[in-house]
This record gives sequence, C-alpha cells and structure tokens, in this order.
Amino acid sequence: MMMMMIAGLTIYRLRTRTFGLVAALNVLVRPDHVPPWLRARLMKILTAIPVRPDGVRATLEFVFAVHPSSTVKTSEAAEPQKRGANITHEALEMTSRLISLPPSSVTAETWYAAVAPQLLAPLDGTEGPELMKAAAYIIGFGILGRKASGAPGTAGWKYLAEPMIESIKPLPTGPRNRPVTDTDMDEVIDLSKETVLVTQNEMATALCRLHALVVSHPNPGLCKRLLTPLLLPLWSLSSWVGAQPSISEKVCVPAQELLKIFLVLSSSPDILLALVRHLGYVGGWDKQNPEWVYKEVQGELQIVDARRPPLGSPAEANSQISMEDIDQKIPKLLDLATATLSDAVISTAFISLFGRWLESTRALGGGGDHILVKQEKDEQDPMIQLMEVKVLQAMMDKFPEKLANQPTQLLGLVSKVLAGYGNRREGDDDDEVTGVALSLLNMVITVPGFQKSSIDPEIITLIESSLESLSRSDDMDISRTATNMALLLRYRDELDDPSELSTVPTDRQIEDRKTYSLAISYITQADSPPPVRSEGLNLISNLITSHSPILDIPGILVLMSSLMRDSEDYINLRIIKIFTLLADKHPKSVTSELLDHYIDRKEAETIDSRLRFGEALLQVVERLGESFTGDLAQQIGEALISIASRRGHRPKTEAKQAKDDRLRQQKNKEAEEAWDGPVPDLSEDMTPAEQAKNDILNQIVEGWESKRGTEDVRIRASALSILANAIETNVAGLGPTLVSSAVDLCVATLQVEPEMEKGILRRSAILLVMSFVRALDRAKQTRRRLGFGLAAQEDIMRTLRYVAQTDNDGLVQQHARDVLESLQNWQMAGLVTPEVETLGQQTAGLTRLAGLEVNPGRSAALGGRPLIEEIE
Repeated sequence: MMMMMIAGLTIYRLRTRTFGLVAALNVLVRPDHVPPWLRARLMKILTAIPVRPDGVRATLEFVFAVHPSSTVKTSEAAEPQKRGANITHEALEMTSRLISLPPSSVTAETWYAAVAPQLLAPLDGTEGPELMKAAAYIIGFGILGRKASGAPGTAGWKYLAEPMIESIKPLPTGPRNRPVTDTDMDEVIDLSKETVLVTQNEMATALCRLHALVVSHPNPGLCKRLLTPLLLPLWSLSSWVGAQPSISEKVCVPAQELLKIFLVLSSSPDILLALVRHLGYVGGWDKQNPEWVYKEVQGELQIVDARRPPLGSPAEANSQISMEDIDQKIPKLLDLATATLSDAVISTAFISLFGRWLESTRALGGGGDHILVKQEKDEQDPMIQLMEVKVLQAMMDKFPEKLANQPTQLLGLVSKVLAGYGNRREGDDDDEVTGVALSLLNMVITVPGFQKSSIDPEIITLIESSLESLSRSDDMDISRTATNMALLLRYRDELDDPSELSTVPTDRQIEDRKTYSLAISYITQADSPPPVRSEGLNLISNLITSHSPILDIPGILVLMSSLMRDSEDYINLRIIKIFTLLADKHPKSVTSELLDHYIDRKEAETIDSRLRFGEALLQVVERLGESFTGDLAQQIGEALISIASRRGHRPKTEAKQAKDDRLRQQKNKEAEEAWDGPVPDLSEDMTPAEQAKNDILNQIVEGWESKRGTEDVRIRASALSILANAIETNVAGLGPTLVSSAVDLCVATLQVEPEMEKGILRRSAILLVMSFVRALDRAKQTRRRLGFGLAAQEDIMRTLRYVAQTDNDGLVQQHARDVLESLQNWQMAGLVTPEVETLGQQTAGLTRLAGLEVNPGRSAALGGRPLIEEIE
C-alpha cells in the first residue's frame, strides 16, 4: 500500500501543476502525517520546488495565499497578482528565505541557474506590480544583498546581476567569444552589415529590470554595486544625440533615470570629472580601439562589434564623435549635474577643471595653498583638453553662483594666477588666463553675503597687491578691470548694512545647512525616485544623530507626517526611525505630532495612515523607556484609553457611511430593475465550506468599519496594543489611575463586546492584562515598589475562564487560557516572598508570608522568646 502511495505521488508530482504540488506536500510533511523516512523524502522534494520551471511562481503564490498576515479570500489565493493580493512584509520575508537560500540537496550553481530566469522575468512588469516588487525584494535583499550569494564571482551574482550588466556593457570575453555552434557554422554571414552583439530589445529589457530592481525596494549599497561599472554606458545612452522617439523611450529615458539615481547616491566631484573626460564615450573597453560600440542600426540603438566593421567602412569611424555632438552633450551634462549634485560638488569639480586648464596653459607657482592636479595619461589628449575647456566655459556661463560655493579655495587659485601675471616672460600670452581669473574674482566677491573678513588675510593681501600691479598694465582692458576690482574689494564689507549681517557661520553649520537643503530637495521633489528619497531620509537621520543645530524640528515633524501617508514600507520604516531619533531630544513635540494624526479629530486620515502613526507612537514609547513618565505618559495614556473605549464618535465618518449606503442601495435597485428581478450571482462556484468561510471573513471585515460613526475596531485594537506596550515599558510612569482604567476597560470589552468582528479587539484586551502581569512581575523581581498592584484578581480570572470556554474566536480562547495560567503562576509565586534581613549578618530564608502579618524570624530578633499574634 505504501509503495502504491509513493508511486501515485511520483506520478502526481510529474503531472500536476506546481502550485497544487506545493499545497499537497505542505500537508504531508506535517508531523505525524507520514512515517519519518517518507517525510524526509517529501521534504527534500518540497525544498527543491523552486528549481522547477514554474517553481518560484508557485512558491510565491502559495505563501501569499496561506500566510497568516494575508487577508486574501480563498477564491483569490490562486492568482494574487491579478486580484490585488495583500502581500505583507512578513510573507515577503518568508518567501525570500525559501527562494534565496539553496537547500543542501542542490548546489548553489544549479539553484541560482534555475531560479534566476524566474526572478528576472517579473521585473519586466508584465506579471503585475505586486510580483515585480516581490521579485525585486528577493533579488535585492535575499540574494544579491548577501555576501555569500551576491558578491562578484558568486553564483547569485553570476546568474542575476551579470546578465543585466552584460546586456548594457558586454565583457571583454562576452558574447563575441561564445562557443561556435553548428547553427553558427551553417549561418550565412553578411560581411556588409554590422555584427550585432546586443539588440535594442535586449538592452531595453536589461535597463527596465535594473530600474525595477533599484526602485522597488531601494538598497543603496546594491545600487552602487550594480551601477558603478555602468557609469559611462549610462551616460552615453542617456545623452544619445539625435535619438528617435522609440530609442528615447526604450533606452535613453531609463538610462537617464538610473544615472540620476547613481549620481545622487554617489555624489562626488570625481564622478563629474570622469563624465567630462568621457563626454564622447560611445562604448568599448579600449579607448583607442574599442571592441564594441553603441550604434544606430536600421533605426535601433544596438551594441555592435567594433573589430569587425562592414566592408568598406573604416574601423575608426565607429569610435569617433564629432565636435557638434560634443556641443550638444555639454548642456545635457550640466543639466544632469544641476539636478543631482550639490553646489559643493559642482564647485570642487570646477576648481579642479580650472586648475587643469592652468596647468596646460602655464605652470603655477608652488607653495601655500597651491592646488596639485593629478596628471593622467589621457589628460594629454588634445580632445580631452578641448572638452574640459568647453565645459569650464559653459559652467561659468550657466551657474556662476554655484561656482562661488567655496570662495576660499577659488580665491586661493585666483591669487596665484594674478600674482603670476607680473612674472610672465616676454612673448607669453597670459591675457586670456588673467581675464578668466578676474572674472572669477568678480563672481566670488559680488555674491550676496560675501565677507572679506572671512577669507584668509594672506590671500586677500596677495590679491590686492596683484590688482595694484595689474592696474598699471599696458593692456587698457585689464588695467581698467583691475582698478575697479581693487576698489570693490577694498570697500566690499561696507556695501552691506551691518545690521543685516548675521554672525559668520562655522564650517560645520555651513556643511550641515547644505546637507539639510539637499535632503529636503531629495524628499520633496515630485520626480524623485525612491532611492533618492531614501537617501534624503538617511541624510536627515545623520543630522539628527550628530545633533546638528540647524535642524528645523517643527518643519521636520510636519514633513515626516506628510510622508507617513506613503504606502511604501521602506519609506514608512525610515520615517519611524527618524521619529524615534527625534524623541530623544524632543519627546513632547514628537508624541504630540503623532497623537494628533493618530487620534485624527478632523477625520482627514485613512485607516492605514492612522495605523502607521500608531506604529510610530509605539516605537517612540519603547525608545523613551524609563523617561516615559509624568505629563507625557498621562497625555498618551488618556488618549489611548479614549480611542480604545466605545465612546468615540466620528460624525464625518458616519455621514460618509450613510452616503455610501444610500448609493449602494440605489445601485442595487437599478440593477434589479434592469434584470427585472433579483440580480443573479455570477461569481465563481465555491464549495459550501468555502462559501461559509468567505461569509465569515466578509462579516468580520465589514464589522471593522464600525457603523453609526463609532471608532474603527482596528484602531481600537491598535490603541490597546500600544497601551499594553506602554505598561510593559514603564508601568510606574503611567500611574495607578490610568493602569486601573485600562484593565477595567479590557475586562468590560471582554464582557460586553462578544461579536465576531470584535475578535481582534478582545485579543488586544487579553494581551494588555498579560502585559500588566508581566510588568508587576518584573517590578517584583527587581524589588521596585510601585505603590499599587492587580486588584479584583478573582473578577478578572472569572471573566477569563468564561471567555476561554465560550468565545467564538479560537485565538481569543487560547489567549485567555494562557493569561489564566500566567495569573495562577504569578499568584503562587507571590504567596511566599523571600527577603533578606540584616541581623548582624545577612541570612536568607523564609522571613514572611504574603498577605499575613506573621514574621517567623521576628522571635529570633526578640531573644528567642516565642511571640503569639492573633490574626483573622
């Protein structure tokens, strides 16, 4: 019989749909369902399910359908991505563990080779946004986020990251060196056409998948690892000159979005300088003789083999770009820098470019603050020098105010240029260099807020002496300009009203202010992609951690509250972290802001938004710890008790519910008139058991909304959960009045609200009683006197016994039994309390009986004479 069962199972495994196989195996591997030897074999088959062609999809669907945190109906469980499945973070973490880690029976090479195509396909978005986000999470955090599977050279990186990267930037030993197959031998090669290595569709697919992976669940570290080798290819694709609409939509726009994200996360002047030096990058690994290049072929942008050009076409033609194209790329580069880089980064890059230009024009004097420019081999290329000069001039024309962001460094460089004018040799043509230096000097000192006193006096003295020398120059333009600049510099501080001049900020204040402005721009810009917004939140967190004085606390609280309405988990988690960090220094402001949105007196928040504010409030209470006391604890405790009680009334919600009810009745009436009778049920056929289960779920969900304008059941349960956490955090801080009111509220809830939809509320009520017992026990263990205890224990235990036997929610019954057991154990432990008394020396033992004024050790203290006391 057993062999027939195994044979039947084998046939079933081969023929049935994978989803059904997963469901069947999950039932069979439960303890005591099959013999141990068979369970081990079935478990081996179950863990290897993702290796099947549709195994990843089946695993995702099954976990999302059966996970306790999901609220999807049974009829929708088979197709979660089409029916809007409630894919919770807990379910996502479970699927990530199941798919990311290969079992012992399968090698990592075999595992990732099988699951990689199944995970990359949903990134295209064709299978729905939910599955795309799930796949991105598994790839980004589960596989590539681990060192064992996501480092270069590992199997996970090989099968998940390299296919996307190589479709945008082929490796030197990439597609051209693939093994020659019989099909290739039979294929007729047309030598008059380009040899295409990567088609436009393949490149567009790789860009789309990279964008989905980077944006769906931002992981800044992974983003940098994926995009760093693609810096120049992304620049070349995003700035492609004369791109047709189809090329721009499929290739240029996605490449530009990825490049913006990378520049924000890796903000550095070196990256901007690298783009300047490679403005004309068209592909390849060797700059002089590239192995491959990007090229338009028959209206599509493709990667072609540069070593095998078509007959009659020179190989050098592929790697050359005209100066007209360079002129069109420079404005795109400056617009990109303005949108992604800070003023400090742009200013530093400009100073470096200016120094290189001076080095190529003439040698600067040494010493002092002389800027050393690192010479590289490719910097001697006249084409690169010409591009740098063009970019330098364009930067001075486009945003001179950004270039004056670092006046000390820029004026130090200008002073050396002007000082070198008097030492020029006969025949030298330094007028152009001097003119540029004077323009930079004028740009710096005319910026609003510039103060000569904030610059190194040696630099100012050198500039003033140089201007005096230049004013006697034979060149009338230079002489006149130098004279005017000397006068302006001499009286610059007197031009501003002294009453309007603020105290000179410190270097840290300047940097913090720039960081704060940059973070706010990252967060508030409407077109900021998720990784950029995440980076903005990280910058604010760093400023809070460093206790920066430039933070606008009320403004940050308002901004974080507005962002809390975002439905993305990664945004909400980071915002909650910021709230908890702010609570260390500003607990009253933070809790007041959170309570305002959680209570929602104006009825402007959604249920999900209020629950998120409740989660933030819970984290803040935990963060406060022992400091959760006084007026702060009273305010929070009273608000939570008010929300959790039955007295809350929301008139706007009641009016909206009445309006929705009228519209629903009107639609039903119109439908009945159209059908000339009752509307037929066109839903899917379900078994009686499934129908009964769905009816119960619908009743519970509809009951949560709390008709007649009362508070939503979910919010009430959330308030009790937060209150229970507050009691465990610092029961003494809440005080006896609030704690007693909370316990009475929970007992009343268990007695008078037995409805099925109130099950989550009764669970929270029981757990609050349990939290109070734990708090009392902890106080007893630490010998902390609270001044109050658990009154009316018998009434509470009587209510719990009744609930444990009669409640219609199985989880409520189990909670009641657990709390009953804990209460009984706590009572037994409290009958005898060991204490330590000092009688010349410490002796430990039985010293008193709880509840009785009897002390057996007292007779020893009275010289050994027994003492008889009368007790009731």
